[in-house]
Amino acid sequence: MNATAFFSLINYTLMFKNGLIFCLIFIFLGCNKKNDVVTYPPFFVKAFSVNGNTTTVQYNVSYLPTVKLFFSMPVNKATIPVNVSLLENGTLIIPVNYAYESNDSIVVIQPQIALRPLTKYFFSATTACRSLSGVSLKTDFTGSFITKIDSTDKFPLITDNQLLDKVQQQTFKYFWDFGHPVSGMARERNTSGDLVTSGGTGFGMMAIPVAVSRNFISRTEGLNRTLKIVDFLKNNCTKYHGAFPHWINGATGATIPFSSNDNGADLVETSFLMQGLLVARQYFNSASDPVEIDLRTKINQLWDAVEWNWFRKNNENVLYWHWSPNLSWVINAQVRGWNEALITYVMASSSRTDSIAKIVYDNGWAGNGSIRNNNTYYGYNLPLGPSNGGPMFFEHYSFMGIDPNGLNDAYANYQTQTTNHTKINYEYCKANPRNHFGYSEFCWGLTASDIPGNGYNASEPNNDVGVIAPTAALSSFPYTPVESMKALKFFYYTLGDKLWGPFGFYDAFSLKDAWFAGSTLAIDQGPIIVMIENYRSNLIWNLFTSCPEIKNGLRRLGFTAPYL
Repeated sequence: MNATAFFSLINYTLMFKNGLIFCLIFIFLGCNKKNDVVTYPPFFVKAFSVNGNTTTVQYNVSYLPTVKLFFSMPVNKATIPVNVSLLENGTLIIPVNYAYESNDSIVVIQPQIALRPLTKYFFSATTACRSLSGVSLKTDFTGSFITKIDSTDKFPLITDNQLLDKVQQQTFKYFWDFGHPVSGMARERNTSGDLVTSGGTGFGMMAIPVAVSRNFISRTEGLNRTLKIVDFLKNNCTKYHGAFPHWINGATGATIPFSSNDNGADLVETSFLMQGLLVARQYFNSASDPVEIDLRTKINQLWDAVEWNWFRKNNENVLYWHWSPNLSWVINAQVRGWNEALITYVMASSSRTDSIAKIVYDNGWAGNGSIRNNNTYYGYNLPLGPSNGGPMFFEHYSFMGIDPNGLNDAYANYQTQTTNHTKINYEYCKANPRNHFGYSEFCWGLTASDIPGNGYNASEPNNDVGVIAPTAALSSFPYTPVESMKALKFFYYTLGDKLWGPFGFYDAFSLKDAWFAGSTLAIDQGPIIVMIENYRSNLIWNLFTSCPEIKNGLRRLGFTAPYL
């Protein structure tokens, strides 16, 4: 090979290698160009603060707070005003000003108007928010806070006695103004239409003597309403071995099933009703007024017709709660203590026509002593019932008529039981071991009530969802007058703009949720009227325990008391 050919081969080889390298570079660069999609990190809200506080749950927030949203990268400010908002209770949009910090990665929200006290506010950012580089917010973000309580008085200050009068009178309107127009009976709740309740009606009947004695209504008005109810019970309502159902149609008297299996007798509700009937009989006691004589005759007919022993289900030594005309004893719920149904055994023992024997009380109600507790909670000995006492209605429903003062039997001193259970409930709320916002020596009382979300809960220290029911503290006036008065003043003066309604206090509230019920329930309103009166004058206790058959019935069960 000559020199020229040799150099030509070398040049050709170099050109080939360079071309190959160029092609490879072109291909490499082309591939990179084709896949050159810039990937940004996710865009999200890292944290938030309200007035500098970064805790998840925020209470006692000022009325002009500063809310900050900490984003993971700078925001596109043009996307913020329509996609970051502040809402009252999740619906009402609050006008706000926006500002930006930390190179636009912090959005600052400040309301243009003062927020309302004790109200829940939500702040949110939607996925339509963009970062400065155009990335969408990964997920919607929502936070919330509750503004502080307005501690100013919502109503003019009045004396304690005037306040008790006002509470009793306003609460009585539930039974008087809102009583069913046909039957006069108490509706289950303020949305119940024709549905009335037998037990709640008994409580309402006990409230009538209070209303007469306090001059809320005249004696004639009270007598006529009581007679209207009694006539309806006697002539219109279906009875089951003398007992009444839980719910009744107030226009027709037909039974309204409480549940699919509970479509007949409810013995516990019947005992609440009979308690009210006997109080009315003792109050309207004129020997010369033919209307009062007629009323007492009809009450005795209803009272004497209850077949208490039938509810022992084939003579068992225990009473049964329910009986159905077509399903018989299908619910199979025995009435055993400790709960609200002591009155059921007292009424059954006191019957003039069908009294139960003491063994039914000892074996059934008392479980031969199994109702005893005798442990100490918050420094108070609890004779009976579950740990920490259970819901407060245990010490209200039966003791609207039965005076616990000086009352003893083989199982307990009932003055100690009722007082100490209440003290435990009070001390638990004051100690607030679950850290529910708002609980204090002024804001206490756990019992069965409505709760947020259209629910119902038997609240008590072992089942505490953060809901206070005014009836718990107010119906405990005979047991804890100082503590109950503190609660009453807080409910009325401090929370009254949200808690006080046309029929007295609404059923319940939760400060931790800024929630106030719009409901009123007969079984919660009745005890407030009656138990405040027992605290003030012993009126209903004196009337009920003046019944000769009640004295006999209590003695038959082994009770002792000064009034026996």
